[in-house]
Amino acid sequence: MPHPATPTTYYQADSYRPEDSIGLMMRQILSSLAQSVEQQLANSALTHAQWMPVLKLHLGHAATVAELARECHLDAGSMTRMLDRLEAKGLCTRSRSETDRRVVNITLTPVGSQAATEIPAVLCQVLNSHLSGLSADEFITLKSLLQRMLANTKSGAAAPDGPEPLPAVSLLSPLSGAADAR
Repeated sequence: MPHPATPTTYYQADSYRPEDSIGLMMRQILSSLAQSVEQQLANSALTHAQWMPVLKLHLGHAATVAELARECHLDAGSMTRMLDRLEAKGLCTRSRSETDRRVVNITLTPVGSQAATEIPAVLCQVLNSHLSGLSADEFITLKSLLQRMLANTKSGAAAPDGPEPLPAVSLLSPLSGAADAR
């Protein structure tokens, strides 16, 4: 389906109702997803905020503190605190690069690797639970619409004359640093 040449205005300031906002609905869904993941991880070594760095390391998406911070959309200080907790749980280790002392490498321990292998099943269970009742076609349509909205944010079409955008939150990503305290 082609994109319209000019953006359509779906919301008007004089008739705006927060309960009709897709932004609010998406935020509520993200919150529900995060709570469900937290519940599913309750008996594991991981919190909701900690699963993403462990999985990113396991999948090879990052190997250094700086790479992992970028992948997880965290600042260096938050990533350091997160890694302190993961290291205290015996899930990872950090070591300085021998070729560049500024670089800190991260390696999952065997316990961390085992924890990482369990994460996809939890995520799939939570996502499938939230998608229950949707037909296969509805799922494909929903995914396509969300991909188009994401493309709009990358192309600058999301709010050309609006306020500064809020930081992006990945589906099932940690919503705040508060949950990573365990």
